[in-house]
Amino acid sequence: MTITAWVAVAVFLGAYTLIATEKVHRVAAALGGAGIMLLIHATDAGAAFFDERAGIDWNVIFLLLGMMVIVGVLKQTGVFEFLAIWAAKRARGRPYRLMVLLVVITASASALLDNVTTVLLIAPVTFLVCERLALPVAPYLIAEAMASNIGGASTLVGDPPNIIIASRGGLTFNDFLVHMAPLIVVLMVVFAVLCRWLFRKSFRYDPELAAEIMALNEREAIADRRLLWQSLAVLALVMAAFVLHPVLHYEPSVVALLGAGVLVAATKVTTEDAIREVEWPTLVFFAGLFVMVGALVEIGVIGQISKAAAEATHGRLGLATMLLLWASAGLSAVIDNIPYVATMSPIVADLVQANGGGEHAQVLWWALAIGADLGGNATAVGAAANVVVIGIAARNGTPISFWQFTRYGLVVTFVTVALSTPYLWLRYLT
Repeated sequence: MTITAWVAVAVFLGAYTLIATEKVHRVAAALGGAGIMLLIHATDAGAAFFDERAGIDWNVIFLLLGMMVIVGVLKQTGVFEFLAIWAAKRARGRPYRLMVLLVVITASASALLDNVTTVLLIAPVTFLVCERLALPVAPYLIAEAMASNIGGASTLVGDPPNIIIASRGGLTFNDFLVHMAPLIVVLMVVFAVLCRWLFRKSFRYDPELAAEIMALNEREAIADRRLLWQSLAVLALVMAAFVLHPVLHYEPSVVALLGAGVLVAATKVTTEDAIREVEWPTLVFFAGLFVMVGALVEIGVIGQISKAAAEATHGRLGLATMLLLWASAGLSAVIDNIPYVATMSPIVADLVQANGGGEHAQVLWWALAIGADLGGNATAVGAAANVVVIGIAARNGTPISFWQFTRYGLVVTFVTVALSTPYLWLRYLT
């Protein structure tokens, strides 16, 4: 590697260390790292701002912005209070039952929507229900972020890396359902059981608070029924457009911005109220992170790592599959899984062709998808949903540290990827 490449790696590792240790604010670390990458010419303005492969993913940024505006309008209707009371009553105030209910809802919704949209919608409900039951909110938010990454892996539209993989591999929505969904159902059952152990110290049951919840009427929480129906109608159209993306050919970011614009224009909600819930620090953090990772893509660091892993398999499909699965999980823990998959997918396409290009070789695409999607759970910056949840928590006065998330994420990632290993081997390689 060149001197510039080595310096770029050092800058990335330094910024990542600052984010992990929280010595400085994560936004400052990301922006500082991005600035240095531009300063040393590891990337330039053209690549950082306009290159689809090595620049800021504006589709992710504007998808988040549009959905944050929609959530901001929905919040004014009282629907989140309604859902919080409904969920608490269905769980009868039992903390573990509540967590299982919330993670199942999150995973199911993430299969139809993208996982970032799902956590944006479920997080306000979580804050309210935990406040009602005097429960610590951080474990519930962490579990939901992980459930969104697991559940989103089951469909083409559930996780952004899957969209990239489908495009490169010529895979359909039904392909993901057939090959990914059965595994994800098993992993969600395991994850629900794992939550009982991981977060056991947080399950404090208060009979009096549970009784108070059971006595509430959730319908009384709705503050503006007209605005609620308007918001739900727009949200339903946005969701339908997400699912119909292969037919309509509108990017999710465009759909989200159109939905936000229609909602603000068609209701009495002011622009100031609509944008009050936008997590600006989270959007800026993503931009800085994309520039840093894009610089590593631009100077060939990520490509060299990926090619070295591919060459180490020597044409053996089984070895290539296992190495791809675990390497993807490991790298996606450190690098956001969207740019990682964008970089790795051409190499996987070559590997598929080198192994005959038939259906049996498509196991490499599933290994990449599983590794990248599940590996995103390992650290606080491994997936977009994690970053969004941490941003929401900080905004609401209950910050989740990098290591608070990561110490749970490493366990969940290892268990889920380990269970995926025999699934791939037995289904495709025997």
